[in-house]
Amino acid sequence: MSRAGENREKLSSYRKRSTLRVMHLIPTNDEVIQMLRDTAALRHGHFAYPNGMHADEYVQVAVAFRHYQHAKILSVGLSRRLRADSEIRAMIKELSIVCPTTGVPIAYGICEALRAKQVYWAEQDNESGPLHFKQFIEPEKGEKVLLVDDILRSGKRLSELRSLVESFGAEVVGLAVAIYQPNPTIRSFGHLPVFQLAQMDAVYYKDSDSCDLCRKGVPVEKISF
Repeated sequence: MSRAGENREKLSSYRKRSTLRVMHLIPTNDEVIQMLRDTAALRHGHFAYPNGMHADEYVQVAVAFRHYQHAKILSVGLSRRLRADSEIRAMIKELSIVCPTTGVPIAYGICEALRAKQVYWAEQDNESGPLHFKQFIEPEKGEKVLLVDDILRSGKRLSELRSLVESFGAEVVGLAVAIYQPNPTIRSFGHLPVFQLAQMDAVYYKDSDSCDLCRKGVPVEKISF
């Protein structure tokens, strides 16, 4: 083998070892935010949400999940946070990972890393429609369920999913999200534990009338779900 070939092989081996080292750790809050920046999943500017609120930044975690290595790091990191909890750790083999459609990628990543029982999800027929499970897929009475999504802002979607799961008699044991970015309207989940990989704080405005960005004439981009 030529010297150039040996160097390429050494570089490839080093990269593999480095990736493995990173994926055996829980990324820090700053590392997660930098990953979102690097993948353009985190955007700064002026954004208007469907509920009328305005904010100075917007996170779309799915953009980061386009890249397998980043998806793996985020999923494994969050799974390690979960495994560190003694109560969650004790029920992993019987734990169902349930999510809205937005959380499907990270739900599968967490299930694989934890070796949990199964994954399934609830969906909507349209943006304003209620969440529902597909035919022949529904929680069983007494089933232990971990709710998962990629981000938690208002908590509306996860709150609705919790009510749906509990209506079948299943037990919701916790919530897990990659990004916790609460807005002023965030729902309360009471005693339910919330596991997160990173927390971010955006500047939110109730509406366009109270928005400093609107007053400054910063161009607004409308967010759709």
